[in-house]
Amino acid sequence: MNQVLAFASVLAVVVISLVQLVKKTINLPVNVVPAVGVVIGLLIGWVASPFTDLDTTLRLWAGGLAGLSATGLFELAFKDRPGTTKEDKAA
Repeated sequence: MNQVLAFASVLAVVVISLVQLVKKTINLPVNVVPAVGVVIGLLIGWVASPFTDLDTTLRLWAGGLAGLSATGLFELAFKDRPGTTKEDKAA
């Protein structure tokens, strides 16, 4: 379990960066961003096989945890967040 948490900590930095990149380039509803973070985390965890000796299941767990930490599990579960990721500059 310690290896998974340590790997999730490393992956979180990459996942946060990629989620921010997606938020700045694509106009998404704000309530979809946590799901995007989890998907990105899972993908990065799966692709990271050359960098760790963890098996695929543990890498996916680490990626999922990194994705949840990148967007905030509390935000996903308990907040209603209307709107989109990009501000409409025409208004």
